[in-house]
Amino acid sequence: MKKTLQILFLIFLVTFSNKILLAEGFNSIHTSDGNFIIAAGDQGLTFRSANGGNTWAAYSEPSVNFKSVYTSGTKVWLSGDNGKIYLSSATSPALTPVTTGITTSINSIYFIDANTGFFCGDNGVLYKSVDGGTSWTSSSTGISNVKLNTVSFYNTSVGVAAGADGNVFVTDNGGSSWTSENISSTRNILNSKYLNDGIILAGEWGTLIYKNNGGSWSSINTKTNSDIRGISGTALNNIHICGGGGFIRNNTSGSSSYLNFEKNPMLADLVDIVYSGNKGFAVSRLNNAIIRTLDNGATWSLPSGTSVSYVWEAKPGASGNFLGNNLCLHPTDRNAVFIAFADQVYRSGNKGDAWTSIGSTIPSGNTPHSFFVSPIDTNIWMVAIQSSPDKVYRTSNYGATWTEVLSMNFSNYGQPLEMDQNDPHVFYFAPDNGGFYKSTDDGATFNEISGNYPFRSPCDILVKWDNSDVIFLADGITGSGQAKLFKSINKGVNWTLVHTASASEIPSMCSNRFAPETIWCTEWSGSNIYKSTDGGDTWNTNHSNSFSGWGSDICHEDPNMMITGSWSNKATLSLDKGLTWTDISSGLGGHGGGILIPEKGYILAHQGSNIYKLNISYSVLTGISENTVSSIASDYSLAQNYPNPFNPSTKISYSIPQSGNVSITIFNELGKEVITLVNGFKNAGSYEINFNASDLSSGIYFYRIQSGNYADTKKMLLVK
Repeated sequence: MKKTLQILFLIFLVTFSNKILLAEGFNSIHTSDGNFIIAAGDQGLTFRSANGGNTWAAYSEPSVNFKSVYTSGTKVWLSGDNGKIYLSSATSPALTPVTTGITTSINSIYFIDANTGFFCGDNGVLYKSVDGGTSWTSSSTGISNVKLNTVSFYNTSVGVAAGADGNVFVTDNGGSSWTSENISSTRNILNSKYLNDGIILAGEWGTLIYKNNGGSWSSINTKTNSDIRGISGTALNNIHICGGGGFIRNNTSGSSSYLNFEKNPMLADLVDIVYSGNKGFAVSRLNNAIIRTLDNGATWSLPSGTSVSYVWEAKPGASGNFLGNNLCLHPTDRNAVFIAFADQVYRSGNKGDAWTSIGSTIPSGNTPHSFFVSPIDTNIWMVAIQSSPDKVYRTSNYGATWTEVLSMNFSNYGQPLEMDQNDPHVFYFAPDNGGFYKSTDDGATFNEISGNYPFRSPCDILVKWDNSDVIFLADGITGSGQAKLFKSINKGVNWTLVHTASASEIPSMCSNRFAPETIWCTEWSGSNIYKSTDGGDTWNTNHSNSFSGWGSDICHEDPNMMITGSWSNKATLSLDKGLTWTDISSGLGGHGGGILIPEKGYILAHQGSNIYKLNISYSVLTGISENTVSSIASDYSLAQNYPNPFNPSTKISYSIPQSGNVSITIFNELGKEVITLVNGFKNAGSYEINFNASDLSSGIYFYRIQSGNYADTKKMLLVK
């Protein structure tokens, strides 16, 4: 039977084009010096780098899912979901499994030094080793039978362990006994760090809790719904965190609320982060692209040779007429999202992958323009829908029955209804030909509050985050050639014109709770994207597309990310607050309506008569993959490559009868080393290397094997 061991190198100076398939992503990453780094994940996937992340090698041990990895000097420890600890080193990828006496998942491992370490896991398991992980003994006195997700020590005496339902335990005697802590939270704690000046805990639903030495526990309002999974830092005022929303944030420079967002290119969840000096590394569970910073988080980059593909995929189950953005998130179920199409509301329970109709049909309408589910009570829905005249309907029983609230014509291309995100009891409505209406009873009744201010045909309404006094209204008429943007600083009573565009409409505005002074808007039929950084008082052109604008949204978890769409099948993406833009139109169909970005890896478009979800994939360009052909070999051998001559790929086979270190290196005619194909420990057996030389010049090359006392060299010819 053929067993496959896949090895991947990301070449810094020379990249290649063939791809290999590995497990999806990682659960943990660690480095103790910034030079040797190891990441570990499911199906035994590990990535290793010995040069600070310039190049990587990948290995797989399919019998285990690695949950956590830790390094100290040249020593490496990995914990598995099978109750085993795996010993390794920075100089060899060989794994030595250690039976610990348990069979449940070991979720976290931490070593204080090369000898003393701890691990924790399910069912209140917490063990200690004093011989570098060779043997383990229970060290859980005082810990209840709860799932433990994380363990961390500052020195050989003081440590913390934490897990499900807000259970936190501390020790001051090296784990001989533990004391329960009351952190005033029942959220699951996912990570912890015991630092020189205190403890910090991170968990689900944006949980971030800390305690200074000798102080009490305090909670930080992170303003995020996603889980915070990664923590790295040297002190309580120098912490970097990452989370399921794809964000990396820090609290340096006095930002106690962690509002310093580190611009990073990962469009997926981030589950772990590690810093060593100014070097940092972060990983996702969804792909193998380890991102890196060399400047303390100022800039992050994907591995050399990585390409990114953006493809929109149509999602079934919801369709029909619409206009505007009718996507709406469930307030407490992060997998659930609603949408209104034609005269029907639909719900998805898997982040937009599939949809099911819910509630009764919306009366006397077939084209919804605005739709909201109350975050206070999900039985309350509000919809503005075309009719004759146009209507605003409300339900308070999850769509079983609908009540007409307003009967008044509004723009046939706009979004006339808006909820105040700071106070969801409040709704606003703006019809054609003037007036601005407000509801303070969850949309049950509306009153005109502006003295019938003479708007023409309102396109969109936006309430500023953290300040409900400030409201923006976009106004425009198709064919007028003049789009207008108004601002109110007294909750919609009085209005001031703040921006005029040489277009017919401003169909969309968006902002973000993390940067409330920054507001964006699009234009139709113009192609400009406008940006204000002073709370909407002044506006500048940020970018001009090759298409006219329509829907837009800023990522709810990271203000660096924004997408704008078009009243066609076009969209563009920025990951750096509008400094650069990338076309992401592939796969879109129909006309654009709205865009929703709950997280960096969770992006929906309300498009045509369908819903689209953005699929982001990362491909690592590699030059080397290796297959274990047989576990039996009678002698050392190095075969002639085949084919030879070759262009651009060839196969190299070799055998070793004894386990040991193996190196295979390619040299040019001048004897200069070009690339190392293999460099590490191998079990006895026969192997086959697939080598792609797309980026090498034509000519004669030599490849040499060294294993123990055995060495051999052969010649090959690359002809292009």
